[in-house]
Amino acid sequence: MSNPSNYNVANALTVVRLLLVPIFGWLLLSADGDTGPLRWWALAVFCVAALTDRYDGHLARRHGLVTVVGAIADPIADKALTGVALIGLSVLGEVPWWMTVVILVREWGITLLRFWVIRHGVISASPGGKLKTVLQMAAIIAFLVPLPAGLDPVLLAVMGAAVLVTVLTGLDYVARAVALRRAGALAEPADRR
Repeated sequence: MSNPSNYNVANALTVVRLLLVPIFGWLLLSADGDTGPLRWWALAVFCVAALTDRYDGHLARRHGLVTVVGAIADPIADKALTGVALIGLSVLGEVPWWMTVVILVREWGITLLRFWVIRHGVISASPGGKLKTVLQMAAIIAFLVPLPAGLDPVLLAVMGAAVLVTVLTGLDYVARAVALRRAGALAEPADRR
């Protein structure tokens, strides 16, 4: 069976997500924290980009369209979208910087960790990792919706839950990566014989 072409609908959705990231960032920062039309457009663009994340992987797996390009581009697009959202919200003073830093360090650290162990195997997304993504997206969307200031403690609690799950799943990924790397190192001498 031949490898799927890089020119497929799943990879196209990933590219669309990457292209939407700067548009979303511009709309969010142009709104300057205002609750007017630009803020709503930023929310709409973010939601469309988040939906492409939901469907590109599903289509790739379901229709045998998984490619190396997609496997590399998809997490980069995810991190770019989440990163621009969190940094933008922190610049606007809506999300504390420490939350943004913790999430981004974990996200990019795990991406680098996956590359570190890639020749030994793939660290697949865990149920906790999927919960982390849902919580992050829900928290970002909640901050993007212009809500009354009285709901700020609720928004911060949702983002706090996202941060907590982000850290816990990050520790799980580190443990899994170390185990995978050790297993690969133990198998290598036997393979060379």
